[in-house]
Amino acid sequence: MELPKDKKVIRTRHNKVVYDCGDTVAKVFNATKPPADVFNEALNLARADQAGIDVPQIVEVSKVDGSWALVTKKVAGKTMRELADEDPSKLDDVMKDFVKLQLDVHKHRNDLLNRQKDKYTRMINSVSEVLDESTRYDLLMRLDGMPNHQKICHGDFVPSNVIVREDGTACICDWAHASQGDGSADCAVSYLHFKLNGQDDFAEKYLKTYCELQGTTVEYVSQWFPIVAAAELARGRVVEKDFLLSWISVGDYE
Repeated sequence: MELPKDKKVIRTRHNKVVYDCGDTVAKVFNATKPPADVFNEALNLARADQAGIDVPQIVEVSKVDGSWALVTKKVAGKTMRELADEDPSKLDDVMKDFVKLQLDVHKHRNDLLNRQKDKYTRMINSVSEVLDESTRYDLLMRLDGMPNHQKICHGDFVPSNVIVREDGTACICDWAHASQGDGSADCAVSYLHFKLNGQDDFAEKYLKTYCELQGTTVEYVSQWFPIVAAAELARGRVVEKDFLLSWISVGDYE
């Protein structure tokens, strides 16, 4: 496919550029992105849609100048991050809506999604150059002992991945890391993301809100911190390495 000449860059990341192409949005990955990962993201998006979750509609998966691209229909609106930045006084309301939306996602099911425990096992086993065998064994034993759930988990649930339309409905983007498993693990991923980006106050408010609305405890969610931190190491983002390693040795949340 060819992108329109008047395309606009929405977001740039280490492995992709997202373009506004008018009626569509094109996520163009760099040449090193494995095709299987691109098609897996498209499949996750289709599975989430199949489960009844409000997501962008897939248009095509194709190549742009030798690189794979995932194209979806454009969703008009503002991200929850933009809404919070525009009016900080509404942060508490945005936070509550954000958590409620995440919990709504967790109510959905699709047995065809990757299983969270299998996914984390593969990821932890893949970082043998970073974590020694004993540490990986302890983490995998902890993972094995966690409850088995079948909730749809986004895997990267952050305010910038939620688009709010003018009518107040929300659409959830970026399903590359989705799986079926324990919603508290999904919460742990979001919490560590906020901490990684220096949003400590937001992270604590988010964790407290999630636990209150879900009816779980901070202590339970914290049991996932070392597991998800170890799994995130598999993404190979050098700037995150020291931060993630510091959370792998964390026992209980303090």
